[in-house]
Amino acid sequence: MPRLAPLTPAQVSPAAHSVFEQFYTQRGNVPNMFRTFARRPEMMIAAANLMAAVLTTGTVELRLKELVIVRTSQLNACAYCLASHSAILRGLGVSQAAIDALENPAAEQWSERERVALRYAEQVTTDAKRVSDELWDELRHHFDEGEIIEITAATTLFAMFNRFNDALQMEITQPGWPED
Repeated sequence: MPRLAPLTPAQVSPAAHSVFEQFYTQRGNVPNMFRTFARRPEMMIAAANLMAAVLTTGTVELRLKELVIVRTSQLNACAYCLASHSAILRGLGVSQAAIDALENPAAEQWSERERVALRYAEQVTTDAKRVSDELWDELRHHFDEGEIIEITAATTLFAMFNRFNDALQMEITQPGWPED
């Protein structure tokens, strides 16, 4: 049971309701994380805008960003984010077997570019102060500086979301529009 009940559309401000509608249009649900964040609409809107910027801008493909997000969530054992973003990956054509294989970022099924991004995300998630010069050089070989920002932002934003959701014992979001 969540520590805070997600708000219904009838309980939120018009600005928050607009964000709810955007999520529903894009995903077919309103994530419980944002329904809970809606107690502070400014924070919810800022988090939704930052997530949208991280996921929809730049040149790193969405599939790779989602791989990084799921790997980060695996490392943090965040069931909520794993369920949500594994579903997004499946929608992008990634099999559940491949998602499970993210636990081995060095696996041959990943391209060299994907392996480097996944290893970097893993290191940032587990100990960001210890990104080795070797890993950094590999990262710079495969990604430009803006793309490194994108991968770092996806990793660290979802590390924060993982902690937010775990602290509040967020329940996995179900499909559909939330009942009032």
